[in-house]
Amino acid sequence: MLIVQKYGGSSVGSVERIQAVAQRIVATAHHHRVVVVVSAMGKTTDGLVKLAREISSSPNRREMDMLLSTGEQVTIALMSMALQELGQPAISMTGVQVGIVTEAEHTRARILQIHTERLERHLNAGKVVVVAGFQGVTGQADLEITTLGRGGSDTSAVALAAALQADQCEIYTDVPGILTTDPRIVPDAQLMVEITCDEMLELASLGAKVLHPRAVEIARNYGIPLVVRSSWSDEPGTRVVAAQRQPRPLEGLELTHPVDTVEFDTNQGAISLLRIPDRPGIAASLFGGIAVQSLNVDLIIQSIHEGNINDITFTVTQDSFKQAIAVADAILPTLAKVGENNLSQAEVRGDDTPIAKVSITGAGMIGRPRVAAQMFITLAEAGINIQMISTSEVKVSCVIAAEDCDHAVRALGKSFKVEVIPEPTSLQLNPRSNSGDGMLPPVRGVALDRNQARLAIRHVPDHPGMAAQIFALLAERNISVDMIIQSQRCHAVNGVLTRDIAFTVAQDDADEAQAVLEHAAAQWVCGEVVVNRAIAKVSAVGAAMVNSPGVAARMFEALAQQQINISMIATSEIKISCVVDEADGVRALQVIHRAFGLSGSRTIVVPSVAKV
Repeated sequence: MLIVQKYGGSSVGSVERIQAVAQRIVATAHHHRVVVVVSAMGKTTDGLVKLAREISSSPNRREMDMLLSTGEQVTIALMSMALQELGQPAISMTGVQVGIVTEAEHTRARILQIHTERLERHLNAGKVVVVAGFQGVTGQADLEITTLGRGGSDTSAVALAAALQADQCEIYTDVPGILTTDPRIVPDAQLMVEITCDEMLELASLGAKVLHPRAVEIARNYGIPLVVRSSWSDEPGTRVVAAQRQPRPLEGLELTHPVDTVEFDTNQGAISLLRIPDRPGIAASLFGGIAVQSLNVDLIIQSIHEGNINDITFTVTQDSFKQAIAVADAILPTLAKVGENNLSQAEVRGDDTPIAKVSITGAGMIGRPRVAAQMFITLAEAGINIQMISTSEVKVSCVIAAEDCDHAVRALGKSFKVEVIPEPTSLQLNPRSNSGDGMLPPVRGVALDRNQARLAIRHVPDHPGMAAQIFALLAERNISVDMIIQSQRCHAVNGVLTRDIAFTVAQDDADEAQAVLEHAAAQWVCGEVVVNRAIAKVSAVGAAMVNSPGVAARMFEALAQQQINISMIATSEIKISCVVDEADGVRALQVIHRAFGLSGSRTIVVPSVAKV
């Protein structure tokens, strides 16, 4: 067997830790061929960045790559020495020497291909090859050193596993595997035995830092078996389950098509509760009633509030539509108990005009803001109006008129050069449950992202092309958008029907996004651009929630019991995300984790990272 092992900075943060890791590598090398990818020791990279900032407030990106690439070179040399001291033949190699070729994009390059001939020569000679993660080279012409940005060592390891067709890639970190949530916030977070790549992509993109989304994307695309383990113990860790390995070209390794498929579902009906109180408990009451009737809900969209009222829209299958309308009508009067007494303007709207949901899916859309914009542009050019938008890290869904579905999916399939399929009703991968009984809980993990800001554009004209213009403009500035919510209710402004569009971006991008959109909004004759930086996004993820009525209700009820108000809701098949006040973020994570019974029987202690 050929195994690729990756050790992070905390795992190699001191000479003692390097020696301990070397013993683990030697034990593996007794039975298998081994490639080892290492990060810089401890906080070395942070220290190098600090040095650069002391010299320049905006250091040259090429010189930053030259500087930061030295951190891993220290580790590979020391690790190779440690292996040799134990009698294990070993050789250290930089990203350049191992043949990792990247695009010419300093500080955030993506891998194009890996020339493995030299590496395989050393493996065949019985050596352990110790590779510097996080770095590569632009090619034979310029030989410019590049770094891969955040998660670069994870990405290097999985890419090498793909290029070498390794039997397994092991990621060693300071926790025992993939946990149900961050153990720094919830100490009794539970270890997962297995998790699907799709679930892991959602959790990784939401800020779960054990694995970077780019690494999971490669594992998913190339069918690489991944194991996440602790470098501090011999526990088996968590297996990240990928689909069966399929032949795939290695050229353009990280530049694969961002979209894998276009999906569609015409078995949809939409129901809206409009102008309901914006108070804790509203969503819990609504979806609690829906859950009692065992109705499966697909999309849930709660747009940003207007004053003290809000709108919630959800979709169900057509055969559940009338029953869901009846439940919503029955619940509406009870909402006064959890909100304001005056519900005179509130209404249930259930338009039985046929609708369809069209979606693009793909791990490659993470961190590529132009993908969502391309979808909206494609629909606009086809003359198709978008009624609702809901997003996750690996999926963008739009609700459109059913009569436009065929035209939409043909246009999207052609635009993204992928096949079109009816939306799958069940997931193909079923990982083992932690209890071993084969029954997966509907929620597998909970994640918190406190690094987002919410922007909203009021009164966007409701005609094809507006969403395309908004998100294309942000994509031109390389601003990645996370949650996107387009409100269901239209407003008449000067005789023009309009909708509100809200979305979240990284806090560092909020000021630029606001400035760009405020300038454009005047030209588009939109309303004001509203920014809220004091938000947190809490999400529940699970492959088994697809056919589990009541998951959303349980999540919303847990928040309502703690008087935590929800300001936005967006869902996909395996994830429910809520935006709450920043001050409520940690508490929201804790109560949702508890509500789904995810706590384990022991406390996870994260070792402190040695400083270098």
